[in-house]
Amino acid sequence: MTDLTALSYTSEHEWIALDGDIATVGITDFAAEKLGDVVFVELPGADSAVTAGDVCGEIESTKSVGELYAPLSGTVVEVNDAVVDDPSLVNAEPFVGGWLIKIRVEGDLPGDLLDRAAYEELTA
Repeated sequence: MTDLTALSYTSEHEWIALDGDIATVGITDFAAEKLGDVVFVELPGADSAVTAGDVCGEIESTKSVGELYAPLSGTVVEVNDAVVDDPSLVNAEPFVGGWLIKIRVEGDLPGDLLDRAAYEELTA
């Protein structure tokens, strides 16, 4: 089980696990539940530049289509092909097998990242 208190969160319902200058990004359990059964995931390619706050992908469910926003600026260094092949991982394992992309962070982290308590307050 992932230590959810060790992650950072965005108001767009993404989680970030930082390891040095590499950030693993996914959507939260709250977002996965609200989306319903995820049936399609489109992610940026490896070596793509992403800018914090800009749309970088799409997540489709049986209920709706949601945009994936880059929570940080940098370069995509890895894409979770398992999620592209089996989008249900986003629902089944949002914090483990359902991660989406890894970004080599460039510059400072955004100042508006939330800790777990603040994220839970946001979604209450």
